[in-house]
Amino acid sequence: MLRKKTSASQVFNDVDKQRRYEALVKAWYKDLFRYAYWLTKDQHIAEDLVQETCLRAWRALDSLQDDNAAKSWLITILRRENARRFERKQLEYVEFDENLIVDNSQPSDDSKIDTELLHQQIMRLEPEYREPLVLQVLAGFNGDEIANILDLNKNTIMTRLFRARNKLKEFMDKQTLSKRGNKNGRA
Repeated sequence: MLRKKTSASQVFNDVDKQRRYEALVKAWYKDLFRYAYWLTKDQHIAEDLVQETCLRAWRALDSLQDDNAAKSWLITILRRENARRFERKQLEYVEFDENLIVDNSQPSDDSKIDTELLHQQIMRLEPEYREPLVLQVLAGFNGDEIANILDLNKNTIMTRLFRARNKLKEFMDKQTLSKRGNKNGRA
């Protein structure tokens, strides 16, 4: 059996790659998980998504030319992994009786309700507005980085962010007026 001899430079390159990869994962894991969790609203799916992202990042680490672009590179991989998740998934249809659904959950405080309401309102936004807003607010990307991740023009991103904030403000204002109307109507 013939074995290819590993040169000393190859060993050093492998060690450097390992260190570089570990540094990237250590630096950006929390941001990746936070974004994945926001996308999925499920801890286990988010963990799997981040793990798949890290695996793909390891395989493609040599293609990362600038470590300063690592965060947006990793977020792009995560977004694509999330899209693959839906390509692979075949939903099973189940019939159910809506009258049997009972909601026993009780929110612990107003801030939890407000956070959930805000998340619901963000999810109501069209994807072209929602995605740049989430990348800016949750991941902390600026307009240039978001444009690079989404492969769009920066001006387009800035317009979408502006419109997303305005739509979100309209949703929240309507919700606030609705709450006030309900309180005044009961009194």
